[in-house]
Amino acid sequence: MSRIINIDPITRIEGHLAIRVEVRSNLIVKAYSSGEMFRGFEKILKGRDPLDAQQITQRICGVCPVSHGIASIMAQEMAYNVTPPTNGRILRNLILGANYLNSHILHFYHLSALDFVDIAAILKYKGNDSALKNLKAWVKSEVSSKSVFPATPFLPRYKGEYLKDDDLNFTAIKNYLEALEMRATAHRAGAIFAGKLPHAASLVPGGITEKVTADKIVSYKSLINKIRSFIDNCYLQDVVEVAKAFPDYFTLGKGCGNFLAYGAFYESDSALVSDLLFPRGTIINGKLDNFDPSKITEDTEYSLYESGSGIHPSIGETVPSPHKNGAYSWIKAPRYNGIVMEVGPLARVMISYLKGKDLKLKKLIDNLLSSLGKKPGDLVSVMGRHAARAIEAKIVADKCAEWVDELVPGKPSFKDFEIPEAGAGTGLTEAPRGALGHWLTIKNYKIERYQCVVPTTWNCSPRDDKEIPGPVEQALEGAPVADEKNPIEAARIVRSFDPCIACAVH
Repeated sequence: MSRIINIDPITRIEGHLAIRVEVRSNLIVKAYSSGEMFRGFEKILKGRDPLDAQQITQRICGVCPVSHGIASIMAQEMAYNVTPPTNGRILRNLILGANYLNSHILHFYHLSALDFVDIAAILKYKGNDSALKNLKAWVKSEVSSKSVFPATPFLPRYKGEYLKDDDLNFTAIKNYLEALEMRATAHRAGAIFAGKLPHAASLVPGGITEKVTADKIVSYKSLINKIRSFIDNCYLQDVVEVAKAFPDYFTLGKGCGNFLAYGAFYESDSALVSDLLFPRGTIINGKLDNFDPSKITEDTEYSLYESGSGIHPSIGETVPSPHKNGAYSWIKAPRYNGIVMEVGPLARVMISYLKGKDLKLKKLIDNLLSSLGKKPGDLVSVMGRHAARAIEAKIVADKCAEWVDELVPGKPSFKDFEIPEAGAGTGLTEAPRGALGHWLTIKNYKIERYQCVVPTTWNCSPRDDKEIPGPVEQALEGAPVADEKNPIEAARIVRSFDPCIACAVH
């Protein structure tokens, strides 16, 4: 006999996501992922000046606004026939790179680590670290005043297996606290050239409005080097320790097994996709192939929108239908040539690994897999997603330290342009959470149509018109649930995708 478990809301993610699973004999047999609001950014943009787009779309999300800004200005640049100068290209990499680091550190330590680290161990701490002593005192105070443990912000949490080694817990908790400062450091680094963060003011078609100076170069590099040290000495090691303690999660949450990446971080002014740090590509049924943007479509059979299934985003519409019969999510169902695809750090790392372009990335992956006794195929899992983010953070941080040295003070970072009466453009990039696309149509100097397909639209999509579940839904199906009152396994699987529902229901 089947039982229905509703996890609503999923905590420690961005936005409002509901997960409903059908459990039989302690296994999930069906799963449903539901985005729970409608925001209508695409409708807000219609009729506005195209130059409003990069500022408005950044408000889709406060965690990954830079990616939306860059996708928007890339779409506009295609319509305006303009490309940024060298400084402008590099500055975009530096701003986006800082946002990646902020997001990846946030995801592991402050959103997902508490699924594995036993925060209750802090009450056993007897050492002299001032941060841990202060945290222990605060928790004890909260426990005595409320008779509840653990205290906010560590609630809610499910009962289940957590790290048993107290020393590992103490180290992870200390790094949790230090990661708060690292996130702020990444924000400060990005804001040097972004003007401010979140929601960068300097992102415009044609480049970046901030001027390059020697002082800014030195300041950025100093902050990035602090983050590099944290990644090398804390983040990578913590992921390895968690992976060793929870080996079963290399077999759970595999999902659809197909991957898509648009690519990100141009390393030359040619604007050729062959010059991307993270390459474009797809992996379908284990086979690496090139990416064809014309194969992207969106289905809406189970989405709370009117008809328009199976069409390309460039001609897509956003017409809400809140009472649509049978629909269960405010997220559409993107497909690539009709196929369900996972996007995100795991997709980027897998495609980069198979293409073999970045030898440093390949060596990092091989060393990590060797230390854990795993094979590349084992990365397609919950723990593999965490490992991919950590490896990617290392790659991006090191590249930012190189890119900043390529800036030339006094050289231009922006090119002028004119907005045409009519035009169209596509901006394809990679947000921290995965493939991000903006499609723009201009008519009478105004935005005629604007469509976004964001990473979590792919990953948390509902069933498509053929009733095939989305990536998160597939990752959940077949997973065990040892205790139906504490479905921690399901929560760990969902959070490994780092959902951003505010983006997905834009």
